[in-house]
Amino acid sequence: MSARAWVAFAAVSTLWGIPYLFIKVAVDDGVPPAFLAFVRVALGAGVLMLLAWRAGVLEPLRGRLRWLALYACFEIAIPFPLIAAGERHVASSLAAIIIAAVPIIVALLALRFDPAERATGTRLVGLLVGLAGVVALVGIDVAGRGDELVGAGAILLAAVGYAAGPMVFKRKLADLDPRATMGASLVIAAVLLTPLAAVDPPSEVPSATAIVALVVLGLFCTAAAFVFFGALIAEVGPGRALVITYVAPVVAVALGVTVLGERPGAGAVAGLLLILAGSWLSTDGRVPPGLAAVVTRFRRSSPGTEHVERRSRAMNAPFAWMRYRTTAGGSKSSTESVPSQG
Repeated sequence: MSARAWVAFAAVSTLWGIPYLFIKVAVDDGVPPAFLAFVRVALGAGVLMLLAWRAGVLEPLRGRLRWLALYACFEIAIPFPLIAAGERHVASSLAAIIIAAVPIIVALLALRFDPAERATGTRLVGLLVGLAGVVALVGIDVAGRGDELVGAGAILLAAVGYAAGPMVFKRKLADLDPRATMGASLVIAAVLLTPLAAVDPPSEVPSATAIVALVVLGLFCTAAAFVFFGALIAEVGPGRALVITYVAPVVAVALGVTVLGERPGAGAVAGLLLILAGSWLSTDGRVPPGLAAVVTRFRRSSPGTEHVERRSRAMNAPFAWMRYRTTAGGSKSSTESVPSQG
């Protein structure tokens, strides 16, 4: 990869690995979960809507409000405050490991809602391995601690939202420009979170540390990460760019250990390894669910990427995760998703 590609890769790895760290910093400083989620979403919405407006890609959103609202609920308005609430009780590294189970949850939901994606063979093995990782994590490191069980449960529920959102995206929003889709979804989520934030505002002015955490979460972990992801795709093509989905949880755990002094137990380590392995297997060695739809939109809207796409396709042809199956209606038959940002 070029130097520019390595910079983009490092940026996205960091920006999608650090949300758990800054969420932990903010909630430990007394920032209420709903208020934290609202500020993060509002800041990110402002940046992405401006970019979408300047690119002239907002017009196709007309007539998609209800689907954007449903996607915003599943992917943003529900998970963001739940993760923040959960991190009041559990370590940031534990939160990141639980969220890493999203592809496993997608495979479970597909059993009911997406027959084309039902797990069999290797994917079924991956599903069972991933579930074993969740059991190891909760059963060894969290069992017997009531408050941690509540926190882990909230984050696991957020992971279900992250898994359900892509199913809406795949069916109803995959043809839109991702800047417009995410920008509008963040605006809707901000509106939905406003009453909750108003009911439970901070009891006092947040400290400088908490304010910095909020700004980083909104401007960098939400808005800038999305822009860098587009740049990474433009440089190296979709196949290599999607590897980032498996790097972010490792970054999150490393930051929790080195910055916050967290000490993941044996269950957390075993859980992380099993969940990542299970996620890889349950997606047939592809990236986790709905990402290719977003990648395709980025690829088409980024000038000068056609030659990169051809080169990437040739270099990565042997890998199963480069196989994108398309239905007669033109939508991806693989259950794909926007990468979870924490």
